Amino acid sequence: MAASTVLILGANGRFGAAAATAFADAGWRVLAQVRRPGAVHPSRITPLAISLADTDALAAAARGASVVVHAINPLYTHWPQEVLPLGRLGMNLAQRLGAAFMLPGNVYNFGRAMPARLTEDTPHSLGADNTRKGRLRVELEAEMAQRAVQGLRSVVIRAGDFYGCGVGGWFDQVIAKSLAGGKLVYPGPLDVPHAWAYVPDLARAFVAVAQRDVPPGLTNLHFAGHTLTGAQLLAHIEQAAAAIGVAPSRGWRHGRLPWALIRAGGLVMPMWRELAEMRYLWSRPHALEDTRLRALVGELPATPLAQSLASSLRALGHGRAVGAESLSPTTV
Repeated sequence: MAASTVLILGANGRFGAAAATAFADAGWRVLAQVRRPGAVHPSRITPLAISLADTDALAAAARGASVVVHAINPLYTHWPQEVLPLGRLGMNLAQRLGAAFMLPGNVYNFGRAMPARLTEDTPHSLGADNTRKGRLRVELEAEMAQRAVQGLRSVVIRAGDFYGCGVGGWFDQVIAKSLAGGKLVYPGPLDVPHAWAYVPDLARAFVAVAQRDVPPGLTNLHFAGHTLTGAQLLAHIEQAAAAIGVAPSRGWRHGRLPWALIRAGGLVMPMWRELAEMRYLWSRPHALEDTRLRALVGELPATPLAQSLASSLRALGHGRAVGAESLSPTTV
């Protein structure tokens, strides 16, 4: 039998690269839409250096793809201009190909008043308690659902904050940024639970769902990942760091993010303004319940927390390297 074909949009990015690897490992034929062809390994993954805006050329090159993974995530400062247009281009392409459209989601849809336990049926707030980025994600997913009448089959797999597979999030740019100097910085109260997603495990969840028949309409799934308080996360990071040979001689120091300064700086620095808008994520307890995902695909292979944190720290250039044989996930 011929291998199924997946098209990864934005395969140069953090999640896109992990998804391309996960699909290739599962035996899929992987087409990787990229800006830089040299960023993917041609023996396993076929790069397509074609702009997403060139729908005709990309559809022709990706003929036969049964799944499109939309892994394009604009910079925070570009969200108002890019999230919806890029999402629509991805949906247009999936419709042209007759393929299922898969999107990594987040918890922004639930707004500042989100409950502590987030199920697939928790409503997405469109009220005043939502943020600009939350409203954009709600609008994008609503359009995915609306396009069902045009035949679009789509899936959102919602997850917490990413860690692993390089840089680009709170874990590496704030919390572990000064790890080499023996300091960890947490953005919120240490007793509040926060949802996290190890990127390789999330990518494998996408493969597991793609291997099922995606039904008509929008399928909304949650990826539970790890839910940890700030104190638990910092303790586990310290243990993982010690396991790879990183241990500050004077012990670990913990810092807090200067939110007042960030808010004030946001008056002149757009990125700081965007970060300040999302501060609530660190003061609102939240965890993702994955009942529907497990009902669909069963128990997924999950990398133990200690192992995923150690691997993430090594990917950031810390500690000793280890053999690949110790990095395979287990089923929990």
